[in-house]
Amino acid sequence: MAKETGRKLIAQNKKARHDYHILDTYECGLVLTGTEVKSLRQGRASLADGFAQVDGGEAWLHNVHIPEYSQGTWTNHSARRRRKLLLHRAEIDKLIGKTQETGHTLVPLALYFKDGRAKVEVALAKGKKEYDKRQTLREKQDRREAERAMSAVRRRQRA
Repeated sequence: MAKETGRKLIAQNKKARHDYHILDTYECGLVLTGTEVKSLRQGRASLADGFAQVDGGEAWLHNVHIPEYSQGTWTNHSARRRRKLLLHRAEIDKLIGKTQETGHTLVPLALYFKDGRAKVEVALAKGKKEYDKRQTLREKQDRREAERAMSAVRRRQRA
């Protein structure tokens, strides 16, 4: 059997980029059971309420929903159990210092398979205020309108 290569996206947390200022990202491995991996291979997971936490020198992923495997038996996993993140010691030490600062948190951005191994992209983030969210949306809208105007001008020049 050929070995799996590349990156296959399973779940993405689009709302996180809206709700937080992303300061830094880390790619982490996950400690999973067999039925969790099989469920992920079916492309079923949700990062909506997920967060990560450093506890006792180890990083843990909480509230990520990986549904039970449909063909699983009594060995099935619980859907929202906490899962250990695999990070280097230096990265964990850096995260301990950063997350103790006010307003900083660890948020999962994406869950994917990379070369056959389950990975999660975790971001060190700072929460946005309501006016920050509105300003970000306004900037995005202005950028889109400017691009439309530029493409209209280009179309007229070609004609």
